Amino acid sequence: MKKVLGIDEAGRGPVVGPMIICGYLIDEKKIPKLWEWGVKDSKLLTKKKREELSPLLEGIAEDFIIVKIDAHEIDKLRTKANLNMIEIEKMQTIINLLNPDKVIIDACESNTQKFKEKILSGINKKTEIICENFADRKYPVVGAASILAKVYRDNEILELRKLGFSGSGYPSDPKTIAFLKKWLKKNKNYPNFVRKSWFTAQYLKEQEEQSKLNDFALDK
Repeated sequence: MKKVLGIDEAGRGPVVGPMIICGYLIDEKKIPKLWEWGVKDSKLLTKKKREELSPLLEGIAEDFIIVKIDAHEIDKLRTKANLNMIEIEKMQTIINLLNPDKVIIDACESNTQKFKEKILSGINKKTEIICENFADRKYPVVGAASILAKVYRDNEILELRKLGFSGSGYPSDPKTIAFLKKWLKKNKNYPNFVRKSWFTAQYLKEQEEQSKLNDFALDK
């Protein structure tokens, strides 16, 4: 049996919530089943389709690993490394734990050769590795990792609803921005599920602090 590992992430860009990295391991002989199910980049599928595929994918996998990097952990790690290096280190851990015969990764850097070299630098066993941009659209095993990562992140965001959060978590989402502004006005500081090191979070906090200074000046 030749074991193939696909790796992809969900939630790299949002200001709210965790980043999820999934390593999906499957017997190479079962890959045609992924094609049959229409497995591909999670962004090209509806939420309903992703949720339908998720248990099927888990069911035929040899194994899979979900790595959750919470917002406060991202902030802490970014004091020592950039987001790409954080991802690379987590991907190396997944590869070493699952011990595949072949690895296909959706590369988070445009220079895929350099990205591959970085991955190889932290792997315990010599392994065939393919690193490509948009690999989740070309290789269904990476699409499977993309789907599971997205479903797990969506569930994490759903949990935040209990704390009053609404929105996708992305800086371009008006609901997310409205939530952050409201939270700051009431609580002064962000909760742990907000990435405080993100430009959006820092900019809104500066705006809120400036607004309070202006109000104070007017009161005097």
